[in-house]
Amino acid sequence: MSTTQHAIVTGGGSGVGQAVALSLIERGYAVSIVGRRAEALQRTIAKAGKLADRLAAYALDVADTAAVASAVARMRERNGRIDALVNAAGSNVRERRLEVLSEADWQAVLGANLSGAFHTVHAVLPTMRRQASGTIVNIISEAGWSATPKAGAAYVASKFGLAGLTQAINLEEQPHGIRATAIYPGDINTPLLDKRPQPPPPEARANMLQAEDVAACVLLAIELPSRAVIEELLVRPRAV
Repeated sequence: MSTTQHAIVTGGGSGVGQAVALSLIERGYAVSIVGRRAEALQRTIAKAGKLADRLAAYALDVADTAAVASAVARMRERNGRIDALVNAAGSNVRERRLEVLSEADWQAVLGANLSGAFHTVHAVLPTMRRQASGTIVNIISEAGWSATPKAGAAYVASKFGLAGLTQAINLEEQPHGIRATAIYPGDINTPLLDKRPQPPPPEARANMLQAEDVAACVLLAIELPSRAVIEELLVRPRAV
């Protein structure tokens, strides 16, 4: 088995996922980045510069169970181990209030934010159990801590579900050496903001959390000694 630590990061083509992937390769990890758009993943690889050979891209939709299982099998074969999984993929829709939320959009948001995370968790657990080690970090949202109207019903429901999934992982898998962290960021300046009914202006985005701030929280959860676990971490922009 390879001694190089290997992490899987979903949503690796932009935002928090991209920031996490770039931070991990700087720490010496081999990182498999997952995203729906191949061109976005290639932009992350381009940003890696001389460390680009530590990244491998897998273009797929995490809502597709079979695609996730197949990709994780290939990642495991390539790297020999899975030390960390970071579920940073997430989506929302513009028409998000209950009075306009469609069934199709409801299913799409839950598929990306909740079912997708379950698919990746389910795929990595056998390897982590064999290793008797592994860290799973789920990027949730403060909307999964306390509902907020700006997030919309589907997003809130998906994030509350992801919080529950994180708790279930800790309850069931800690005896196997596996730990899980739920990170609840406040507003982050990422492309997801463009899907709001009224996207915030640049001056508002400048005062939000930045993707690298959340990436620092992820590294804390992953690099903490194995005897400890950060079960929940709520991080918000400092009041200005």
